[in-house]
Amino acid sequence: MAIGTVAKKTARASLAAFSLAALLASAAHAADLEVTGYIEPEFQLFPQSPSGNEQRRVNASVAAEVTFESFWDNSNQWVVVKPFARWDRRDGNRTHVDLREAKYARVVDNWEFRAGIDKVFWGVTEAVHLVDIINQTDLVESIDGEEKLGQPMIMVSSFWDFGTVTGYLLPYFRERTFPSLSGRPAFDIPVDETQTRYESGAKRQHLDFALRYSNTFDIWDVGVSYFRGTNRTPILQPGLNAGGEPVLIPFYAQLDRVSTDIQATSGAWLYKFEGFWQEQLDEGNLQATGGIEYTLYGIFDSPADLGLVAEYVWDDRGANRQNNFANDAFLAFRWTANDVSSTAILAGTTVDLDTQALGFSIEAERRFGADYFVSLEGRFFENIPRSDPGYSFEDDDLIQLRIARYF
Repeated sequence: MAIGTVAKKTARASLAAFSLAALLASAAHAADLEVTGYIEPEFQLFPQSPSGNEQRRVNASVAAEVTFESFWDNSNQWVVVKPFARWDRRDGNRTHVDLREAKYARVVDNWEFRAGIDKVFWGVTEAVHLVDIINQTDLVESIDGEEKLGQPMIMVSSFWDFGTVTGYLLPYFRERTFPSLSGRPAFDIPVDETQTRYESGAKRQHLDFALRYSNTFDIWDVGVSYFRGTNRTPILQPGLNAGGEPVLIPFYAQLDRVSTDIQATSGAWLYKFEGFWQEQLDEGNLQATGGIEYTLYGIFDSPADLGLVAEYVWDDRGANRQNNFANDAFLAFRWTANDVSSTAILAGTTVDLDTQALGFSIEAERRFGADYFVSLEGRFFENIPRSDPGYSFEDDDLIQLRIARYF
């Protein structure tokens, strides 16, 4: 895609996003309007030579997010609008705009109603969030699956003594974002989103829905969910583009999924579990992950805490191209200084017990003054055989620096 075309599309999307933000914010009570946000330059270094001719070892981008919030009626009604935008020097697909949130919410007695675009998170484990399915992954932002696109929805939640019951209607599907030929980290074979396929004839307009029950029983936090609709994770099918070159074509299947997430807190110990049974393309499948976390408080007679994490991920299909985590172990530590600068470090390693492939990540963050927040991230991949689903990332080790200015 030409740079000029990308710029025009980005400008139009930015104008639409910020126009909607202004419209919804003005609909609220302007006297109570609060505006916050950040602008964040990002610098990326890839120590290894790229596998693609269009890729480079150094990249830079800048992201910005603005949050408009207005509360009234004793905070029983509110509007939140949160547009996000990134300009990337190399990757045209990573230059994108998204409305992370644009919602109206109201609380009446023990009922809560939300309508618009929102983000919903389900899950308790650290390495993989198996049950988190409402929002689509924004893969160009990060390959760890943590960044999500805003999801159009209507949500109704009811709070009772026996627990909280929530229903979701999801009238529009968001496709996953993928890097372009010049993007890194990226698949060795590019993804051609122009040929995207759907099992449902309704495609993006398929009406998905979900139900969730959650409650706390003594030391146990329990969630049980049901989802029916378009799977957020596409099956990448081999194909050819218009020039006869090999590409991967996203195929979005219909899905029925029953899931649970459970966490128990006992002193310094956390016990975590996520799992689901799903049916897709007339085949059933079980996946689960679980583990423990132990926190050492006030280590070395200091205010700092050290958390130790061990988890395991399992897929009953064994090694397969649809899931990078089929028989994997995850070990990590989380060091938190508990200082005024919010200094923290999270480091972990993932081991594929079938292929012995290794993935290592480290994230360090600290606030400087009242307005600046700096994060340094490293991702490294070792000993990945061709048979492993993560082989494409073997030459995409990454060191990334972000410097956010908040306002």
